[in-house]
Amino acid sequence: MTIRRLESYVGGRWWRASADGALLRDASTGAVIACANSEGLDAEAVLRHAREIGGRQLRRMTFTDRAAALRVIGKRLMELKEEFYELSYATGATRADGWVDIEGGIGTLLTYASRGGRELPNARVLLDGDVEPLSRRGTFVGQHVYLPLAGAAIHINAFNFPVWGMLEKLGPAILAGMPVIVKPATTTAFLTEAVFRSIIDMAVLPEGALQLIVGSVGSLLDHLNCQDVVSFTGSAGTAQRLKSHPRVVSESVRFMAETDSLNSAILGPDAVPGSVEFDRYIREVVREMTVKAGQKCTAIRKILVPSAYVDAVQAAIGAQLQSIVIGDPRRADVQMGPLVGVEQRTEVLSALTSLLTEADCVFGRPEAATHDSLAAGAFLAPVLLSTSDGAAHRAVHRIEAFGPVATMLTYTDLDDAITLARRGEGSLVASVFTADDAVAEELVLGLAPYHGRLLIANRQCIDESTGHGSPLAPLVHGGPGRAGGSEEMGGMRGVLHYMQRTALQGSPDTLTRLGGRYVRGARQNTSSIHPFRKPFHDLAIGDTLNSIERVITVDDIEDFADLSGDHFYAHMSDVEAARNALFGSRVAHGYFLISAAAGLFVDADYGPVLGNYGLDSLRFVKPAKPGDRIRVRLTCKQKSLRRDKDWGEVRWDTEITNQDGETVAAYDVLTMVSIHAIPDQAG
Repeated sequence: MTIRRLESYVGGRWWRASADGALLRDASTGAVIACANSEGLDAEAVLRHAREIGGRQLRRMTFTDRAAALRVIGKRLMELKEEFYELSYATGATRADGWVDIEGGIGTLLTYASRGGRELPNARVLLDGDVEPLSRRGTFVGQHVYLPLAGAAIHINAFNFPVWGMLEKLGPAILAGMPVIVKPATTTAFLTEAVFRSIIDMAVLPEGALQLIVGSVGSLLDHLNCQDVVSFTGSAGTAQRLKSHPRVVSESVRFMAETDSLNSAILGPDAVPGSVEFDRYIREVVREMTVKAGQKCTAIRKILVPSAYVDAVQAAIGAQLQSIVIGDPRRADVQMGPLVGVEQRTEVLSALTSLLTEADCVFGRPEAATHDSLAAGAFLAPVLLSTSDGAAHRAVHRIEAFGPVATMLTYTDLDDAITLARRGEGSLVASVFTADDAVAEELVLGLAPYHGRLLIANRQCIDESTGHGSPLAPLVHGGPGRAGGSEEMGGMRGVLHYMQRTALQGSPDTLTRLGGRYVRGARQNTSSIHPFRKPFHDLAIGDTLNSIERVITVDDIEDFADLSGDHFYAHMSDVEAARNALFGSRVAHGYFLISAAAGLFVDADYGPVLGNYGLDSLRFVKPAKPGDRIRVRLTCKQKSLRRDKDWGEVRWDTEITNQDGETVAAYDVLTMVSIHAIPDQAG
C-alpha cells in the first residue's frame, strides 16, 4: 500500500523527506493514513528565509494591509471547511469537536483580522500611550512605540487542536509583521498540512511569511537569536526542556508556553441540587469530560463540591455520562470519539493508575475499550474518580490524565476550596458556579493569582456563556506556574508579544514624522484652504486651522442652560459660584465651550468630511467666564485609511484658548473623511 507522505513548506516550495518516517493513523480504525518526516531539512535555511525574505516583506506592509490579508484567508478557509471536517474525523473528533477546532480557529483568525483593521493604524509603527514631556519648553519629548521583531516566530503546537492551535497563534504574529514557522504535532499533522496548503494556494501573504515543518524541528532552535520568538503548546516537561535550550537562554529568546493544567470547577455552597447553577454545573463538567474525549488543556480535572452535595453531584454526573454515545465520530449519533491514538490512551491509562492510588472510581471502567468492536481504535470510556480527602493527597493535584477523566473532591468552606484549586500550582482556567456574588468575590480574590482565566457562571449569564473551556480571542489564554507562565491572544495584547517596545526621544517634529501622529510643538501647516475642504489623501499631518475669536456672554450661558437643561449653580449664579474655590465667579458650561468651538472650526458646506463620530481625551483645563474671548486651533493629528471603504478616519488635535493664550480645553475630534474630492456644484 502506498502511504501518503506529508510535506513541509520551506524556502518557497513544498519539500518531502526521502524516507517514510512516523506513521499517522486513523484514531477510530487504526488504519495508516499518512507518514511524516523532516529528516534532511535545512533548519538554518528555514530561519534565514523567514527573516530575510518573509520578514522584510511583511514589515513593508501596514497593519491595515496585514489585517486585510488575514481577512481574505479566513473567509476562504471558511468556504473550504467541509474538506477539513472530513479529515478531522480521523483525529477522533466528532462534528462538534471539529467545530471548535476548525470554525473556532478560523473565527479566531477573522477576529484578529477585524480588530486589527479597526484598532490598529494604517501604518508600520504602533504608538504606545501619549507623548511624554521631557523638557520645560516642550522642545524635547518622548514617545513609546512598538515595531515588529526582525526574526521569526516558531510555533510548536499540540495534537489536540491542529487547526485552532495554528490559527490562533498565526493571526497575532502576522498582524504584528512577523513571519511564522509552524511546527504541528506529528500525530494530527495531516489536518494542519491540509489547512496550511490551502493558505499557501491563496497566495495572499508574501513569500516567506509562512513556512511549515512536518516532523521534528531538528536543529532549528540551535540557530535562534534575540529577534526570534518561540511559542510552545504541550507538556510542562517538554516546555522546560525547550525553555532551557542553551540558545534560548544565551540569546534571551522570547519563549511563550501553554502547558499542563489541572483546572478546577467549583460548585458554590449556595448552588443547591435543583438550582439553575447546580444543573449547569453538572452539564459543564460532563461536557468538559467528553468534548475532544477530554483532550483539552482547559478541561475540568478537579470537580470541587461542598461535602453536603457529593452524592447528588456524583449521581447527576453519572446519569449524564451513562447516556454518552461513544464510537466512530463519522456517525451522526456519536457524542464522543476516541483519543487521538493508542499511545495517548496508554499515557492516560498510566496516569489513571496513579490517580487510583488516592481516589476511588465511582463511574466508568478504566479499561482500554468500551467494547470489542471498538478495540482497533483508541477508545476510552469516561472515568469519574472521587476522594473525600483531597488535602492529604498529591497525585490528584500533580498528575493530569489527558483524556475523559476527572476527580471529584469535597471542600468544607471557601478557604478550603481555594486551597484545593491552588494546589494545581498554576492553571489555565477555573470556573465558579454560584448565584451569590459575595461567594464569587471571595473565590475570585483567592483564585486569580493562580489562574489565567476565571469563569463566574450564574443564572444571569449562563445561557450566553461560552463555557468553562473556551478560550476567546479578545481574552488572554495562558496561566501562571505549571500552566506555562505565558499568555496568548488577549486581543491586541497578543500582537504585542511579537513586537519590541522602544522609547523614542527627540523633537516634536521628529517624533511627528516617525510616529505618524502630530505632537504638540511640531510645525503646523496653514493655508487659505480650510482643512475640511481637503479629501483624505490631500490632508497632511500638521494641517492647521486657527479660528477667529468669539466672546462669551451671559446670554450664551443662560441660553445653553435652557436648551440643555443644565442649570448647575456655577453657571447660573455669581453668588453661589463664588462659594466654590475652583471658580470664584460664574463660568460657562464646558459643553457649551465644545459646541461653540465647533461653530468656530466647522466648514458648513458639503465637502469631504462625512461625519464626526466622537471626541477623545477631553479635558477642561481652565474655566471660561463671561467676557472671555475664545479661539480654536484645529490640527490634523493622525490619519488611518479604511481599505474597504471610500473614506478614512482623521483625528484632529483641538485646543481652545482664551484671550491670554491659556488653554481652556483640549481634546481630539474624530471624523470620517472621503477619499474623493468634492466637485463644485453648478449654480
